[in-house]
Amino acid sequence: MLLFTPGPTPVPESVRQAMATPTLHHRTPEFEAIFAQARKRLLDLMQTDEVVMIASSGTGAMEAAVTHLCHDTLLNINAGKFGERFGLIAEAHDLGHVEIRHEWDTPATVEEVLHALRAHPAIDAIAIQISESAGGLRHPVEAIAAAVKAERPDVMLIADGITAVGVEPIDVTHIDALISGSQKALMLPPGLSILGLSDAAVEKIGAGKGYYFNLATEIKKQRQNTTAYTAATTLVIGVVRILEMIEEEGGVAALYDRTARRARATRQALESLGLHCYPHTPAPSMTTIDDPDATAIRTALKEHYGVNVAGGQDHLKGAIFRINHMGLIAPHEAAWVVNAVELALDGLGRRPYDGTANRLFNTIYYGLERAQ
Repeated sequence: MLLFTPGPTPVPESVRQAMATPTLHHRTPEFEAIFAQARKRLLDLMQTDEVVMIASSGTGAMEAAVTHLCHDTLLNINAGKFGERFGLIAEAHDLGHVEIRHEWDTPATVEEVLHALRAHPAIDAIAIQISESAGGLRHPVEAIAAAVKAERPDVMLIADGITAVGVEPIDVTHIDALISGSQKALMLPPGLSILGLSDAAVEKIGAGKGYYFNLATEIKKQRQNTTAYTAATTLVIGVVRILEMIEEEGGVAALYDRTARRARATRQALESLGLHCYPHTPAPSMTTIDDPDATAIRTALKEHYGVNVAGGQDHLKGAIFRINHMGLIAPHEAAWVVNAVELALDGLGRRPYDGTANRLFNTIYYGLERAQ
């Protein structure tokens, strides 16, 4: 079965083998050396001033970012389940809360964020997804962050990059907290979240808040290549190995290029079958198709063609399906997915199979259209 859900993503064999080595105690020089490698490689990947690893899902990092960087009122962009989650975190901690709400296919704009900022001067932090995976939407986070900082440099910008880090280049110049998770483009099992922080964010964190998710405590310890509490040793070993693999396969620039080509080839191949791409501004992390036969297509893909893709949640349940582009995906596997979708449409009597999707995918992915 080919796993093409947008998280968790498949774990490469060499990474599984690295994580299967005998367990290390986390308070030893041997593990500290591994932790130092992981930290250095993550700083290179995130391009932030500081980086913190937490043994939690991505939601843990979201909560830590909000509690430390918002001291009064949070503005969150709700265009999906994860944008909504930022607001729920603010409410759980009795913080002020302003929300910009959109349908899950519609990105936020610079103008509406600035309008909210001016209307609510108590806002001291903004939380937004770079890639909102509920619908495959890409928000213009870098433009929003730049505009916010030009007007209010004190406002902290929290960017959820869980389905963006390791997928595409991210300009972190005006971002204070960049969140990532192990089970997406890093191709590891779930359980490790990562926070890239600006110097301004570290300053605002100060002495920290809370106990387990106290970022000040973690920053202090992780600068010493250890953790405040028990480290996710196996996952940290996996971080080192997956980032080594990315380097061996040409580095992050090559990874971004392959991901972008795979995303473009998939979308155009599926659109050539008469299917419709759901978000107005698609993220390169996944292709989301809205279709009345979404459930039947997913079922056929899984039962007849060995492909597992994700459906939708809430009001989009049964209305969309989502195909992952994150990670080190072999081109022939991605080509088989679009081919399988075409076969499924034939089985549903929608259009006769003629190999259009597979042919167009390969033409675009390998740049053959430039030669024609």
